[in-house]
Amino acid sequence: MNIVLFEPAETEQPLPRADRRAEHLLNVLRRGVGDIFDAGLIDGPRGKAIIRAVKEDALYVDFAWGEAPPALDPITLIVGLPRPQTARKVLEEATALGVEAVHFVTTLRGEASFARSKLWTTDEWRRRLIDGASQAFSTRLPQVTSGRSLLDVLAELQRDAGRLALDNYEAASSLSCAELQPPVVLALGPERGWEAAERDQLRAAGFDLVHLGERVLRVETACVAAVALVKAKLDRF
Repeated sequence: MNIVLFEPAETEQPLPRADRRAEHLLNVLRRGVGDIFDAGLIDGPRGKAIIRAVKEDALYVDFAWGEAPPALDPITLIVGLPRPQTARKVLEEATALGVEAVHFVTTLRGEASFARSKLWTTDEWRRRLIDGASQAFSTRLPQVTSGRSLLDVLAELQRDAGRLALDNYEAASSLSCAELQPPVVLALGPERGWEAAERDQLRAAGFDLVHLGERVLRVETACVAAVALVKAKLDRF
């Protein structure tokens, strides 16, 4: 954790010793009474916190807040719902890179059971976002949805957004050659790729098919590479 994040209500009570943030502060950062660490309110300001007391069951912490970090980048990801272990990586890395939204959609080649994993039926998905934001020294979390159809998500997109879909089979040009202005929507298929009908849906919704070169990448790797290219084109680095 490069910054320790808290929900607003958590700052009004002691931090339990069993909480992984307390374990991180005491055993990884080796902070003790009187020590200061970087803290943030989720979707709010960053600041400094000082440990006032370490008890057997809890840490007592005072906070002093500063300014909020910059807004998220105007980039929306649409990702064919992958296996849970892949989705965890995408959630963390996309958050660390600062995208505005991530929509995990059901696809024709995807496994329906992925939507019923504990990642999505518990609050684990949100914890992954917090981990990504903590890594990036940010407090901001993207909007996330999962389990909806591709068509439902396409129908809600901003009309003025640039639209690109990664495809290894029918794309005629590279993402690196695309001319972009914000906001941007970037669609990535599931591990088995888009079906022809889904390509037709994307094209009908105004998406251009692009690729990342000849190599076939894992979903999580393609997300990082594609978002990095888009951010560079938008001068967001």
